[in-house]
Amino acid sequence: MSTEPETTEEVEPGTPGAGATADPQDVDTDTDTDTDTDTAAVTDAVEGAGAVEGAGAVEGGAEADGTADAAKLSEAAAELAAQRLERERIERRKAEKQGPIAAGTKLSGTAADLLAAVRAVESGEKPVATAFREPEPTPRRAVAPEPVSRPQPVAAPAEASAALAPEAVAAVRAVLDEGGAPDTLAPGALAALGEGADDQLREDPWQLLRVAGVRPEQADGFARALLGAECHPDDERRGRAVTVWLLEQAALAGHTALDAPALTAALAQRAVPDPDAAVQSALAEGDALVFQDALDTAPPAQEEGAEESEERPVRVLIGLERYALAEESLADGLARVMNSVPKTDGSADGWEQAAASATRSAAELIRAVAGHGLVLHTGGHASQAEVAALLHAARGLGLRGCAATHTPSGRDDCTAQMARYGLPAGPSGDAGDGPVTGVATVAGLLSGAEGPGRDAEGAFDLDLLVVLDAPQLDVETAAMLAESLPDGARLVLSGDPGVLWSAGPGRVFADLLAARVCPQVASRTPDPGPVGELVSGVGIGELNQVEAPGKEVVIVPVRDAGEAVHRTVQLVADSVPRAIGIPAEQTQVITPGHGGAVGTRALNSALKERLNPGPGRFGGFDPGDRVAHSPAPGRTTVGHVVKADADGLHLECSGLPVVVPKERVEQSVRHGWALTAHQAVGLRWPAAVVVLPGDAAAALTRPWVYTAFGRAERHLSVVHGVEQALQRAVAEVPQKPRTTRLPALLKAQVPAAG
Repeated sequence: MSTEPETTEEVEPGTPGAGATADPQDVDTDTDTDTDTDTAAVTDAVEGAGAVEGAGAVEGGAEADGTADAAKLSEAAAELAAQRLERERIERRKAEKQGPIAAGTKLSGTAADLLAAVRAVESGEKPVATAFREPEPTPRRAVAPEPVSRPQPVAAPAEASAALAPEAVAAVRAVLDEGGAPDTLAPGALAALGEGADDQLREDPWQLLRVAGVRPEQADGFARALLGAECHPDDERRGRAVTVWLLEQAALAGHTALDAPALTAALAQRAVPDPDAAVQSALAEGDALVFQDALDTAPPAQEEGAEESEERPVRVLIGLERYALAEESLADGLARVMNSVPKTDGSADGWEQAAASATRSAAELIRAVAGHGLVLHTGGHASQAEVAALLHAARGLGLRGCAATHTPSGRDDCTAQMARYGLPAGPSGDAGDGPVTGVATVAGLLSGAEGPGRDAEGAFDLDLLVVLDAPQLDVETAAMLAESLPDGARLVLSGDPGVLWSAGPGRVFADLLAARVCPQVASRTPDPGPVGELVSGVGIGELNQVEAPGKEVVIVPVRDAGEAVHRTVQLVADSVPRAIGIPAEQTQVITPGHGGAVGTRALNSALKERLNPGPGRFGGFDPGDRVAHSPAPGRTTVGHVVKADADGLHLECSGLPVVVPKERVEQSVRHGWALTAHQAVGLRWPAAVVVLPGDAAAALTRPWVYTAFGRAERHLSVVHGVEQALQRAVAEVPQKPRTTRLPALLKAQVPAAG
């Protein structure tokens, strides 16, 4: 590890604070340390109940694979249609489960009251008027959250605005104007509330909270303007709307449900006079659901003739139906995969012969997949070679296999690994002289734009699916994948458990690892070089000094924000290309947040001034600008601007052309010389410059550092301004928990694997 010497050239990078003004993208995209105060309030309340995750959904970018044929539906539209079909299937499966919740027949207190309310609603009666009895959690001092990234609660397709009826939009605008709200919210309100949105807003002004980016105080002002003297803080409609809003904010922070005490505490912080009544009202209207998960899943056995022991303790959770259905569907789908008999093309001897010819780690993976429907595979980037060996073995046994990655860049890396085994390249593979074996992105696989397609029953036309970057799976995406697998198919979830969790709600990979319901294979293939050694140490909580004879790892100490920006530009534009031989276009800057003097906006402004100066003629962009394209939450594609015309901004992302309509540019395109770690998950570059300004010290965690450092393949520069906070974060600040129901649901269906 070395320290970069002073360079003779003093380059003025531009104003460090440039671009730090309010950005419309902050409403619905990755914000990292530039945290939204509303979600922070929810996080504080949840922390009091012991369940917090600061990493919500990311301002991500969708893959641009669907743009190749303009005559066909876009990938976003195809994916939306696929998601709609899967959600309909999930709802049908849910409807088949007649009757109220089976668990909880011996409950008392709050749990019994909530269960009674749900059953009363199911029977058509008014719910029991009961209240929570748990004491409110002691208010905790606000702490800086883990770097986060947030999507909109409901992601609307890019085509939604154009499809809205002009007269409907005009009617909603009239109501918004009457209530003093910006008329620019009209398309979002119509998309969120549907037909008759104007009447719904008049009848219940707090429904404005359904629109992404609207906060309770803003909805209160809107309600006062419409209702006048009839507007009261104890209005049942307000309590119900704020309850739903808090659950949506919790989802943005990664939770699929909230503990009841945490929810009531958050409602009290939002000036809801009777939080318990607000929760009951939301349950009665079907806006939220209540669950009781047993805390003790293995009660001690009783002696014969002994009196029945005390009832088992439960955890009372409140959640939105959307995520409840997704988690239950995911648990059902995984149980089906684990309990079904895997397709037996090829004999046991064939699997063993394939394992015998592979490396040790790959052999373990092959043997595990041979006898099980679901296998978890953990390891760093180098462990992808074992996935390629598995797919090679499966093809030799006559099985149709497919690997799915989080990003197009990851797809390209996996394709290169498979090419070493002579497997077909390309997103869809090539049947050639054997079964189809291909690589696709998860989004492309679900939409049908990539991969093997679906059979007559709507299931994937394959026998083995390997999902790489598995920690990035949220519950909804994972549920759609599990539901799409045919009976007898094998599923391998592969990824690095040390990286930041998924953009959307849930922590699917971590929950499965903790549940121990299926075989787990840990790769023994280390990531190479000094960078790999450094990252491996971070993963176990150690910040080691590594030998870097070729300046593979460089530390650049800085004193303040201005110097951090200056040194970052100097490294990208001069030092790394000159000393390491990696050009600026192959070097990525990673920083904790978008805002602040050393956030992505300030750094991108300085880097653009040095690397591609221009007037920003096309909405702040010029041809040649590096950009991060994000048409959908949770996925980021890095590319560059080609041109702009009447159709919109033309980009090239991962080698494919993308046209972003001009009305979507502000929301879905940022400059991309500097990214946050959440945006960079699933991507790697020959060189990375990780910027750690002093004001980011409280936001650093081990997973953030692990993810950021791990984006570098050959060279890593660290612009270091946090002193001992970096070592403390690596040693003492692990991934914060998220509240999810998946472990309890899995244990109810599948016994632990030991």
